[in-house]
Amino acid sequence: MMTLPMPTLDHVVVNVHDQMDLGRAVYERLGFTLTPRGYHSLGSVNHLAIFATDYLELIGTPPGGGGRRDILGWPMGLNGLVWGTEDSAAVSAALAEAGVEASPPNEFTRPVEFDGGARDAVFRTVRLPNEATEAGRLYFCHHLTRDLVWRDEWRRHANGALGVQQAVIAAEDPARLGALFGRMFGAEAVRSIAGGVRLCVGLSCFDIVDPRELAARFGAAAAPALGRREWMAALVLRTQGLDMAEAALRAGGVALAAHAPDRVLVGPEQTMGVTLAFVA
Repeated sequence: MMTLPMPTLDHVVVNVHDQMDLGRAVYERLGFTLTPRGYHSLGSVNHLAIFATDYLELIGTPPGGGGRRDILGWPMGLNGLVWGTEDSAAVSAALAEAGVEASPPNEFTRPVEFDGGARDAVFRTVRLPNEATEAGRLYFCHHLTRDLVWRDEWRRHANGALGVQQAVIAAEDPARLGALFGRMFGAEAVRSIAGGVRLCVGLSCFDIVDPRELAARFGAAAAPALGRREWMAALVLRTQGLDMAEAALRAGGVALAAHAPDRVLVGPEQTMGVTLAFVA
């Protein structure tokens, strides 16, 4: 049986619909340094908060919803989990052999301007169909021009963010998505936890938990279901220090949902739909 090439988390995606100006302002107030606005050849627009080995992407459409209208079909908030690969063709073949429906590699570009010039960033993605889960989009990204994305001038954030430690998906039946992840990454990569299951890939973990466990973790700051049985609810970000994160959030006028000795919590009403937890 073919083995899926060893993946890592590449990035997470927050959908801001056609309100990218607002999305940029919100995430700058949260203490993130954002890349200049990008324009995909697919018709979408984005800003990135680049971390050490992964990043957070704000995805949207031009004003009025032109370009990728499919983005408007999802609720605002955490909408994509994207794993990285150096061999998109091998990923596509391995998923097919495992019985996981996915697209063949699709290539697209985004111009990047920086001191000294401009070039096209090039990507190939392998996507599971939207029907795989109503929680959001699951796909793999193969960067052909990594040097245009992970640039040092974009990696320093006032909130001290260093990377994505964990993404949390809420599900009425965590075992369903757990089984899908088991087919994708191997049954040994998924294990049981309180209230659900956990997939660990690279430096990041992906918890699929039932609504009761979600509420136990985040209380009133938990992202709502919005009528869905599965939804991407929260991101846990590593930071250089909780004092640094809190200072940046307060400087941005962001109301904290909680500040405990081990984390700083921001509710979805402050982030365009996703719970953010900062941990040292």
